[in-house]
Amino acid sequence: MIATRGNRPSSFIVDGGHALEGTIAVGGAKNSVLKILAASVLYEKPLTITNVPLIEDVFRMIELLEHAGATVERVGEHEFRIDASGIRNHELHPEIAKCFRGSIVLVAPLLVRLGRVTFPHPGGCVIGARPIDLFLKGWISMGARVTKGPEEYDISLTAPRGTEYMFRHISVTGTEALMLTAVVAHGTTILMNAACEPEIPHLAEFLNQSGARIEGAGTHTIKITGTGGTLLQPPAPFSVLPDRIEAASFLLLGAALGKNITITDCVPDHVRSLIEVLREAGVSVHIAGTSMVVRKPKMLRSISVRTHEYPGFVTDFQAPFAVLMTQAHGQSTIFETIFDGRFHYIEDLNRMGAHITIHNPHRIAVEGPTALRGREIESPDLRAGLGFVLAALIADGRSTINTIYFIDRGYECIDARLRSLGAFIERV
Repeated sequence: MIATRGNRPSSFIVDGGHALEGTIAVGGAKNSVLKILAASVLYEKPLTITNVPLIEDVFRMIELLEHAGATVERVGEHEFRIDASGIRNHELHPEIAKCFRGSIVLVAPLLVRLGRVTFPHPGGCVIGARPIDLFLKGWISMGARVTKGPEEYDISLTAPRGTEYMFRHISVTGTEALMLTAVVAHGTTILMNAACEPEIPHLAEFLNQSGARIEGAGTHTIKITGTGGTLLQPPAPFSVLPDRIEAASFLLLGAALGKNITITDCVPDHVRSLIEVLREAGVSVHIAGTSMVVRKPKMLRSISVRTHEYPGFVTDFQAPFAVLMTQAHGQSTIFETIFDGRFHYIEDLNRMGAHITIHNPHRIAVEGPTALRGREIESPDLRAGLGFVLAALIADGRSTINTIYFIDRGYECIDARLRSLGAFIERV
């Protein structure tokens, strides 16, 4: 067992109001590594993955793999070796899967490998309705039979066949899950209205290096020619791409508090939408290869945004951006077009001194600048949790942020990394 969910510190204590300066590196992408770990089930021989972030979601996926029969070994600081030759268990660990949204992607390779999977409805952050009907309909179109009981789903799929499948709306994880099913199917699969996020061509690159035949990943139409049931061969050690959401988080941190913050090991093109918005707000962002330098402007201007699928202003930027806009001059309107529950954090921000009006579940107005005051707050989800860290660092006085497990789900040792920039933050 690589990691357990035993007793852990549950809060951050943050003393705000201090400028930050220095260099911070971006780690491997959470939304990439989870899919690559799941894909290991499609291999009979061991494979090695590098640049793996040491975050709670990774540990949960590893626990699910081990429960299914895989052996996972940490062979370097951020390097793991996965041997899925012992995969036998078709049931996802219910206690993990029901509180871990990423578990749904593991259903696809287990279906291919074992012909049957039993799992509860996957849970996770409370950010709005996240049904799995797109996954189920896609698997049914490939020949699956789905039985839904009061507590779990039972899916069987003996010989997945190629299909033409149109996503009713764009789904990143749905695109990836059906890709993982189609790579060893019989025949050709065409996925239409597919997601275009950078993690998708990255997953396709990994699979293609292993003998898969995937074309068009990164566009809205993906063609997968299945292997006809043949499992994949492991490539050379494969490195997880940098986390664009983490890079965006550090950009927003620098825009709010940075004298000069250098962000390294990133792909600036993956956060281009945010860079352009920040520049319009008066923030200096300098790009040099795989690094960015950001600093707080003398006067931050309010900018209105609308969330959109990549390459637009993605929903994961929204909460920390709202925090930044509390320090901007004027009114900013933020439209959330992806989820209907991503504004749960607003009440706590207003208690800290923000002036934010919720017009409806998809639109808020932020008046600024306002002085934020330290207080005790509860992290409601991963990205809002990071937004609270930003708010606490901006605020005058001391803040306590509880339920930091949500933050640890996506950010490796964020407290220690922020201390390296001069932040006053402790884990208790």
